[in-house]
Amino acid sequence: MENTGVKNQQAIEYRYVKKNYFEVASEKEVEQIYKFAEKYKKFLDECKTEREVNDYVLEQVKSFGFSEYNFGDKLKTGDKKFLSNRGKGVILFKIGENDIEKQGLRIIVSHLDSPRLDLKQIPLYESDGLCFLKTHYYGGIKKYQWTAIPLALHGVVYTKKSDKINFTIGEKEEEPVFYINDLLPHLGKGQLMKTANTVISAEQLNIVVGGKAKKEASVKDKIKENILEILYKNYKITEDDFISAEISAVPAFKAKDVGFDRSLIGAYGHDDRVCAFSSLMAMIDAKNKNTTICILTDKEEIGSDGVTGIKSKLYEDVINEMCIALKKNASKVRQNSMCISADVTSAYDSNFAEVFEKNNSAILSCGVCMNKFTGDGGKRESNDASAEMVQKIRKIFANNNVIWQTSELGKVDLGGGGTVAKFIAELNIETIDIGVAVISMHAPYELISKADLYSAYTAYKAFLE
Repeated sequence: MENTGVKNQQAIEYRYVKKNYFEVASEKEVEQIYKFAEKYKKFLDECKTEREVNDYVLEQVKSFGFSEYNFGDKLKTGDKKFLSNRGKGVILFKIGENDIEKQGLRIIVSHLDSPRLDLKQIPLYESDGLCFLKTHYYGGIKKYQWTAIPLALHGVVYTKKSDKINFTIGEKEEEPVFYINDLLPHLGKGQLMKTANTVISAEQLNIVVGGKAKKEASVKDKIKENILEILYKNYKITEDDFISAEISAVPAFKAKDVGFDRSLIGAYGHDDRVCAFSSLMAMIDAKNKNTTICILTDKEEIGSDGVTGIKSKLYEDVINEMCIALKKNASKVRQNSMCISADVTSAYDSNFAEVFEKNNSAILSCGVCMNKFTGDGGKRESNDASAEMVQKIRKIFANNNVIWQTSELGKVDLGGGGTVAKFIAELNIETIDIGVAVISMHAPYELISKADLYSAYTAYKAFLE
């Protein structure tokens, strides 16, 4: 069912009306919405970093017949392949029956990274009865939101001997969590006079990791020394091993249903794992004649740079190598291809209505959101999809009964944001942003609708097929 006024092939409304998905869904469809959400919540609890998502994806796709791809491999119709990008992102593709020079590729791109706190390379220090880890925040955050909540540590450490140690603590019920201090209101009058951006500074985002001192009189930093002993005893990690480590502090919260009707999900990492999960499931389930690619990438939250970001030449190389193996002209293939940049958008929030232009805002539970453009101000730093591209997507959604809506990231001179869309478009591939609306985006605990999650899955699957 298209959510732009078309009820069916015979009856047409002339007004654009957004409808709550639950209002128009059948009982069977509502059951599917809730069932799909349970899989997603489990995924979120298992995957709080891009490395963990990478491992989850590889396990899933191998069980569905995908095999590893290496540059230079021969390809044929029916092949299902994966390529892991340095353990932080995955490229999946299926070779379809259609001529990729004429029909092009169907591509979906989403990102696996979320805002978080990364440990500095020399993080551990002791001060006045406590031991701390110093952090450097990753992505756009409100720093004050990360104080006084339970945190878990996730990451990987390479020791002097080149041993790889996967490091996760704070997620299991029996494990300790970690914590960042805030100032009590009795002493916080001066703090509360500051702007929200300066209430907590970046250098105050120091994580409490212990307070028990060693008894040895000869030791200077007795609490730090005790923590180092625990790290070596339990994980074989020494202090200088932090230099060759990637450890992140993330919220220790579990994904949970929100509301009496359980129609919403609160969790860390909806941006952008809600689109990554939906596109992964669509890629696995799609029965299509098109050649399809699902790209799960890294580093979007900090500009998409580096070898694991979408700016890496790897993604263009994969398309080129695919064309060589299939004896097709890569330039023609890209010109005739279409891509969905599967990234979240901001949902209208009546508590903060002053920053939204309601007619062009996403409403929770009204379906997956089409952002013709992103950027800020005068569409700066944006891929502004063509009317022709929008119409192609509308037709696909109408033919497959997809519930969807249009959206925009806030008022023109107040809102804005970027996605990977413009980088894909630079390859001469028609691209458009389509993703799930989020309340409290980039907060340690974000909110989405189960209906919008499922709508994204149906939208991506229809696009691939």
